[in-house]
Amino acid sequence: MVDLERIRAETVAYFRSLDENATLRHHFRHSDEEGGLWYIEAVPVHGELTVIKQAELTSAGRLHRYSWEHLDDEHGGLTDQAIDPEVDPLETVSAEEFRRVWTW
Repeated sequence: MVDLERIRAETVAYFRSLDENATLRHHFRHSDEEGGLWYIEAVPVHGELTVIKQAELTSAGRLHRYSWEHLDDEHGGLTDQAIDPEVDPLETVSAEEFRRVWTW
């Protein structure tokens, strides 16, 4: 039987470690089909960019934040897929812009 609590604890520990030990961070914004904006903070891991924080600002003005501190809820969750700015429709934003949305 799968131990979901252990898996969740390991996932939290992994993303927390990435966040706390990051020396280089990348910040992006993405628009979705419903008019919402997604803000992403990612760090390089083994040649890929792993998302450690993401914030969705919905077209209705609601903010949903995901990180190791809050992996998921009924609205969504922190992606487990690496991102590729060369392929994914992402716009680079400043760390300040990301922080402004993150702490809103």
